[in-house]
Amino acid sequence: MKNSSKVNLGLIFILSTFLMAFGLPQDQKKGSPWEIPEKYMKMGNPYKDDAGLTKVGKMLFSKHCKSCHGSKGLGDGTKAAQLDTFPGDFTIDAFQKNSDGDLFYKSFIGRDEMPNFEKKITDDEDKWAIINYVRTL
Repeated sequence: MKNSSKVNLGLIFILSTFLMAFGLPQDQKKGSPWEIPEKYMKMGNPYKDDAGLTKVGKMLFSKHCKSCHGSKGLGDGTKAAQLDTFPGDFTIDAFQKNSDGDLFYKSFIGRDEMPNFEKKITDDEDKWAIINYVRTL
C-alpha cells in the first residue's frame, strides 16, 4: 500500500507539473474594441448563401487561421497561448452578431497581433469563403 501511494503521489506531481508548464492558458487580456471604418460597416457579403464556398472557407481557415483561432474557432489554436491578447471565440453570440463587413475588416485588415492578410489572401471570393465558414461555427 505504501508503495502504491508513493507512485500515485509521484504521478499526480508529474501530471500537475506538466499541466502547469504546457496545459494552462496564460493570462491573456481581452482586446480593446475595434474601430471599424464606415466603408466596412456597410459592406455586404456577395457570396452569403454559397454553400460550396463555405467548404472552400473551411480549407482556407484551416490553412491560415486555425493556428491561433483553433479548429473550431474557440481561440485555442496551437499559437494562441503565445499571444498577449485572447484571439476570440467565434462561436459566441457576441462574435456572430458582427456584420459581415466587420468580420471582413477584422479578418483581413487586422490590427495588433491580428496580422493583415491582404497580401496572403488576395482573392475576395476566398476572403468571403472564410467569413462564410466562420459563420457556421
